[in-house]
Amino acid sequence: MTAAPTQAVLKALGAGGATVRFVGGCVRDAILGLTPQDIDIATPELPETVIRRLQKAKIKAVPTGIEHGTVTAVAPPASFQITTLRRDVATDGRHAEVAFGTDWAEDAARRDFTINTLYADADGTLHDFTGGRDDLAAGIVRFVGDPAQRVAEDYLRVLRFFRFHARFGKGAPDPVSLAACAAATDQLHRLSGERVRDELLKILVLPKAGATLALMAASGVLPALLPGSRFDPEVFAALAALQESLSGETGMEPSVWPRLAMLYPSDGGAAEAVADRLRLSNAQRLRLAALMEAPMADEVLQDDARFLETLYAWGGERTCEAALLLGARKPSLADLSLRRAREALAWQRPAFPLRGADILALGIAPGPTVSALLKEMEAWWVADGFRADREACLARLKERVRIVSGA
Repeated sequence: MTAAPTQAVLKALGAGGATVRFVGGCVRDAILGLTPQDIDIATPELPETVIRRLQKAKIKAVPTGIEHGTVTAVAPPASFQITTLRRDVATDGRHAEVAFGTDWAEDAARRDFTINTLYADADGTLHDFTGGRDDLAAGIVRFVGDPAQRVAEDYLRVLRFFRFHARFGKGAPDPVSLAACAAATDQLHRLSGERVRDELLKILVLPKAGATLALMAASGVLPALLPGSRFDPEVFAALAALQESLSGETGMEPSVWPRLAMLYPSDGGAAEAVADRLRLSNAQRLRLAALMEAPMADEVLQDDARFLETLYAWGGERTCEAALLLGARKPSLADLSLRRAREALAWQRPAFPLRGADILALGIAPGPTVSALLKEMEAWWVADGFRADREACLARLKERVRIVSGA
């Protein structure tokens, strides 16, 4: 917030004498001693004026959301969202029609949570219209004004309430805010899959994800978002503990996909429904389906040869995730699953020594026989623990070709 590019943007915006203030998360995080991830700025100036002032200062201006008063200033290495003060004219639970204004308190009144309505001048002077500073200190996440009205303006705020409570809350959630979220469960189906996905995946990897999911399940929010889900706090806690132990050793962040998969029993239909609801990419869809529809068997963890075969077929990342999920569901396998997860992450896939050309060179005509022999040889090589080198594989192949050709 004190960096040179930031100060250059503030100077450009204030060139006409307008008041310019930091707003929202960057102010909240700065108060908590955290490094802000995004720098948001508010001003009473209209978007056209904002663009003109930035361009005059030779700062790139992008009209990213100009109909809602938002302009992005690009001042490498950072970018800044600059929004004109607003008031809501009409909302439908997903979108808002706004009018621009000049009243800071009115702008604060339309925002979501008190801890996100803090403004700060360039010199650090704080402006708090909703009691957000006290709520932040007390660890209370509450809606601005009437919680039911705030939720009805944008139902995504239900998910944001749980995410912010997980990050900043201390103790029990604000009961009035929680009740407003619970009362809106019948409207959550209206939210787009992309918006639900982005919020839910963030919640799943937070340090307090388990307690937050328990709240979401008890309030009816989780089953409304993901029909058919069943949250088991003990399994989730076990999975989180295994992931955190592995993360402490490797530095890798815990994967969200086993956490999402554990919300469902292993069956053949839920993965597709979840992927459709959350609008997952093809790669994400396949990754989730692998965990939900083809879970790791106990014997795979317990047998070295089968574990190697699984590693070769699934790859290290998927095998690691499946092992941890199995260990969370079966406490007796927890220690073994963690060891196998370590092995999976350290494993490097060996290269199969043979190619189709090797079979053709032995006189087999192109066609399905070549493919069948190649698969057979690869399966033999994997079952042998990848020990056979190219020479040994060729010798084995010649034997098989003699048998196949009847020589």
